[in-house]
Amino acid sequence: MKQFSSRAMKVYRVSTKLSHKIILGLFAFVLLWLAACNSSQKSNEDKETISGDLVIFHAGSLSVPFHEIADSFETIHPQVNVKLEAAGSVDCARKITDLERKADIMASADYKVINELLIPDYTDWLIKFAANEMAIVYHKDSKYASKIDENNWPEILLKEDVYYGRSDPDSDPCGYRSVLTAKLAEDYYDKENFAEEILSKNRNFIRPKETDLLSLLETNTLDYIFLYRSVAEQHGLEYLLLPDSINLGNPELSEHYASVNVKIAGKKPGEKINIKGEPMVYGVTMLKKAPNPEVARRFLHFLLSEEQGLKIIENNGQPSIVPTSSKTYEKIPESFKKYAHD
Repeated sequence: MKQFSSRAMKVYRVSTKLSHKIILGLFAFVLLWLAACNSSQKSNEDKETISGDLVIFHAGSLSVPFHEIADSFETIHPQVNVKLEAAGSVDCARKITDLERKADIMASADYKVINELLIPDYTDWLIKFAANEMAIVYHKDSKYASKIDENNWPEILLKEDVYYGRSDPDSDPCGYRSVLTAKLAEDYYDKENFAEEILSKNRNFIRPKETDLLSLLETNTLDYIFLYRSVAEQHGLEYLLLPDSINLGNPELSEHYASVNVKIAGKKPGEKINIKGEPMVYGVTMLKKAPNPEVARRFLHFLLSEEQGLKIIENNGQPSIVPTSSKTYEKIPESFKKYAHD
């Protein structure tokens, strides 16, 4: 009887241990299953809860990175259709102010375009997100391509048999930055009247935005163009780096850049805006009357994320400057304040 009881107890203990293990295993399985369901549900919600068209007006120089960003965003949110519309940044703003076009987001090659033309009527805030610099861009068959360098490019661009292009200062920040670069170069190289001479040459090759000049360069119609370094890199073109004193790319030279200025068309016919030289800073905002505000908010978070949109922008030749100070900091929505500071 004692032998039987001892065996029975052993069987009972083993059975109990197995039962506990089975119960714990089942409990763990249920927890994992619930977690997976919640994760799957959250993932599906992220994909399904936002949908519709997202309209973005953006600078031409952002075309390549923004197409990549839009493709990545649409992969995560397949119900969203991102509609990108490139133009000179000033023209982008005027589509909103003059033509009353509807858009959710505007990204400008110069944050001041948003400041001057859109705040406060069309938006209250902006976030600065990327930098750039001016360069002289060309191709291997450009005249004097084997000779041009940092010191002699002003003489080469002034040669009669050389054709160069630039974008329109009244339409595009790259256009007025080309003017500012020429004025800074006049002082840097100590060449009297250089800015006037270069800016009066080949005026028939002025285009609304800087990317419009690429086809003219690639077909050998033009030898050189004033263009952003990032765009040259994105299109695999040759380019000449300019000294920091004239390339508008060094934040430490803000005071020096401000020694030159250019006037461009303002909000009203006949009105002029004075643009002083300063380091290149891109800006982005969401418009007050955004047709699809929730999708716009999600896209902006994606764009300004270090591991998402900003990574793509940096891979395309533009350094991120997030977070950077903003005079509109108090007006920036709470969820976006982490991308700026006052």
